[in-house]
Amino acid sequence: MSSSAIEINDLTVAYHDNVVLQGVNLSLPEGEVTALLGANGAGKSTLLKASLNLEPPLRGQVSFFGQPFDAVRARVGYMPQAAQVDWDFPTTVFDTVLMGTYGNLGWFRRPKKPQYEAAQAALAKVGIEDLAQRQISQLSGGQKQRTFMARILAQDPDLFLMDEPFAGVDAASEKALTEVLIDLKNQGKTIVIVHHDLSTVKNFCTWAVLLGNKQVISSGPVEQVFTADALHRAYGIAPELLTTKS
Repeated sequence: MSSSAIEINDLTVAYHDNVVLQGVNLSLPEGEVTALLGANGAGKSTLLKASLNLEPPLRGQVSFFGQPFDAVRARVGYMPQAAQVDWDFPTTVFDTVLMGTYGNLGWFRRPKKPQYEAAQAALAKVGIEDLAQRQISQLSGGQKQRTFMARILAQDPDLFLMDEPFAGVDAASEKALTEVLIDLKNQGKTIVIVHHDLSTVKNFCTWAVLLGNKQVISSGPVEQVFTADALHRAYGIAPELLTTKS
């Protein structure tokens, strides 16, 4: 049996008077690639951000590898939605990726050769080493997502939390990012990814969580979660009418 990478107990989150998640209980095992699924507004991104206390919950507890987040911060990497990033900030692709190594350096320490090599290797992994000196404001949608995938790779965490990494990408970037996820999966890394394309979940995910009505509808191995009843409850329409881009 795998131990838990994330344990969520009684998590409730609200934006002003609007409760988005209510009493969520969830256990995600180590070594799995988990897809967070559900209709728009189901609270997928909120679940990630609240777990990291980027959105303070009303109540509830979250632990990572059996400990509070602050105790294992270096083991957890977070890739935000591209829409949440200030792409006009004057920095290059390489420097953005290099920032992924900062959490392991400690206070007042500057990156050195190992960190520079890690950033370069991460850029090569996602196929954009030729863009290293380009300003991030000049990137396409797919290049932006590859940059932030490289940033989290440079950090080399044990747990990857990714919020819609495939949003707005071209076919070439989708292929590159999928290959990275499969490689991480083969390394035994733990990954949680907010995802929308139901047709590709089984390509790289081993576990799935369906959110709906402010709670977890179903959680477990993909084959067990992808039932007609669970999909109907999560998306509110007959499963046969679900498009691949939900």
